[in-house]
Amino acid sequence: MRQFDVFVFDENFDETQGKIPQPPFTDPELGWFFTNDWNKHLNNIEGEWVVFAHPSIKIDREFLNNVAEVTDSFPMVDAFAPRVRVEPSNGSGKRKFLGGYLLKRWTKGSGFVEIDENAPMRYVAAPHPYLAIYSRRIIQRTGGFDTALPPHARLADFTLRMMHAGGKMFSVPYLVAQATTDEAERIVGINAEKMQAPTAQDLKATALVLSKAFGIEASLPFALHHPSVMAALFAKRKETKEKRKAATLLSKLTAKYIAEVTE
Repeated sequence: MRQFDVFVFDENFDETQGKIPQPPFTDPELGWFFTNDWNKHLNNIEGEWVVFAHPSIKIDREFLNNVAEVTDSFPMVDAFAPRVRVEPSNGSGKRKFLGGYLLKRWTKGSGFVEIDENAPMRYVAAPHPYLAIYSRRIIQRTGGFDTALPPHARLADFTLRMMHAGGKMFSVPYLVAQATTDEAERIVGINAEKMQAPTAQDLKATALVLSKAFGIEASLPFALHHPSVMAALFAKRKETKEKRKAATLLSKLTAKYIAEVTE
């Protein structure tokens, strides 16, 4: 069994034409998958831990060594939300650390809110949309990604479904991956204060993710703050209800844990 598998996802990869990147390094303990199909290779997972990353995230030996240390230190955790370090190209020279997300209380409009840059170790409800780590065992219990959602919403959706399967996602401040310079400003933009969620580029996706995980009543406060999502919610209510039933049929998610990952 390998120690890690790394899935690098990009809709621009063309596997049929062989137009995919080469791994930055190889190791017998490491498997690489460069793909535009989020589910195609899940049955080929051999690693105990699986890293899912956007091509703009630098996955190197240093990062994976840190992942190994963290996973060994917290053996009862099923998933991790690393922080992403960006160095804005505006000349300020200031680094910014982008982390995971908490659920926002329904009384505040529902949705997600990014944890503070200096937040301590804690459980979170979703990772940064470009990077997450899951154990092979929780992937097998949770199933595949919902590819009907846009790519930037899929890790959040998967993590909430994982919570129903009994998994927990942990944020460790010193588990950090570097973003490439060319992508730094774009990643900062996705997490800008004006945005409402890790699915920030698509509020409709946020509403659907909340509805799938917690029911239509959970997405209504969000919809009231963002009326443009109403049509999508009701147009997909039958499909979303079926997906919710599949995800929550044997749910292990408790109100106590929801409170732990809510701001």
